[in-house]
Amino acid sequence: MPSRPSGISTPSRSRVRRSTAAAAATAALLALTATACGPTDNNASAAPGSSSAGQKHPGGLPTSIGDLKKWKDGGWKNWDKWSRRAQDFANPIIKDHWNPERLAQAKSAPDVGVQDAALGDQSDVPAPGPKAPVTAQEVVRPYHRNMAPIGKIFFDSPKGPMVCSGTIVEDPAHPGKSNLVWTAGHCVHTGKQGGWMRNIVFVPSFNDNGVPANQLNNTTAAEMMPYGKFWADWVNTSNQWISMGGEKGNDGSVYDFAVMHVKPENGNGKSLEETVGAAAQIWFNSPYAEGIGSLKAFGYPAAAPYDGARMMSCLDRPDRLTMERNMPPMDRIGCTMTGGSSGGGWFVNRGGKLTLVSNTSISNGQHTWLAGPHLGPEAQEVFTTLSQKFAAQQ
Repeated sequence: MPSRPSGISTPSRSRVRRSTAAAAATAALLALTATACGPTDNNASAAPGSSSAGQKHPGGLPTSIGDLKKWKDGGWKNWDKWSRRAQDFANPIIKDHWNPERLAQAKSAPDVGVQDAALGDQSDVPAPGPKAPVTAQEVVRPYHRNMAPIGKIFFDSPKGPMVCSGTIVEDPAHPGKSNLVWTAGHCVHTGKQGGWMRNIVFVPSFNDNGVPANQLNNTTAAEMMPYGKFWADWVNTSNQWISMGGEKGNDGSVYDFAVMHVKPENGNGKSLEETVGAAAQIWFNSPYAEGIGSLKAFGYPAAAPYDGARMMSCLDRPDRLTMERNMPPMDRIGCTMTGGSSGGGWFVNRGGKLTLVSNTSISNGQHTWLAGPHLGPEAQEVFTTLSQKFAAQQ
C-alpha cells in the first residue's frame, strides 16, 4: 500500500544516544510475547547506480558522467524506459531532490490491497474469515525515543511521488553499524507489469514530534528529517515478487519483502545504525501465526483518514491468510492503517530485543486488517545476499 507522502523540534543529535534509543524501542514491546519454536536462490539483486562508464545500459539508465547529469536534470522522469531487471537498478543521489516542500505536498496514492471476495474466487482457496478491526494508535512522541528504527520511505513512480514505511535492521556483517532497511517489495519494484522505483530514500524518525500534515510546510528540513536522508544504493527483493507481484494482492504478495542498503545524502562517515542509535533484529523462519503471541505493526499510513505525518501502530494476535493452496500462508492482523504503512515492520519482543517477523503488504478494501509475508528461506536469502555483498565494506 504505497501512498503519496504526506516535522518538529528535535533534541540536538548529541543528546540522542544509542542506549536510550535501543532501550526505548524494546520497551515499546514489553507487553508482547513470542513462542520460540536453507536459503534458496530466489533473490533478485539490484545493481547500484554507479554502473561502469561506457557500458550501454538497457533502459537508458545513467552509465557515464554525461548520462548521470541528464538523469539528475530530470532524465529519471522518462518512464518509457523502465528498468525491470535486477542489474538495471539505478538510484544516484540527487541532492535536495526530496526537499521539505516536496515531502509535505505529495498526496495519497491508491492502496495495494485485496477485496475479501477476491480470494474466494479461487475454487481451491477458502475466502478469509472475519478479523476484528484494531484501531491504529499514534506512537508516543518523540519517535526517536520510542520507536527509533522506524522511518518513512519516499520514492518516485510513474504515478508521482509516493511513500512507504521501513525499519532499520541489524546487519550480521557489520554489528552495530548496519546500513540495511527492511521494507515491502512493492515499495521498490512494481512487479510483473513494471520495474524499479526511482529516487528511493529512507528518512528515519520522520516528523519526530508528529506535527500535523497541514503544518509541515512551516517546519525546517532538520525538524522534518532529524537524522537526514539515506539513499538506497542497492536493493534486493524476491524473484517471485518481480515475476508475479501487482497492484492487487495475489500470489506475489506471499513474497512481498525487500531490503535496501543505504548511504547518507550528506555523508558523515557514520552508518545508519550509528546515526540513529538503534536497529531491530530479524527472526527468519519464526513460528506461523498460531505460534506467535501478540505482535505490533508500525508505519506511516497516509491514505484517509490518516495524513501520512504520524507514526501509528496496531497491536493484535495474528492468524493465517492463504493466498493459494500449496503456497506459504501470510500472517494477518486486525488493523485500520491504510496506504503508506506498507513495508512497516511487524515486531515481537524476543528475549528482550525488538524483533521483526514480517512487514505490511496488503489489506482488504475496508481497511480492517493487514497481511504480511512470513519471512521464510526466500526472505532470508534476499537478506543474506545483500548483507554479504557489502560485508567487505568498511
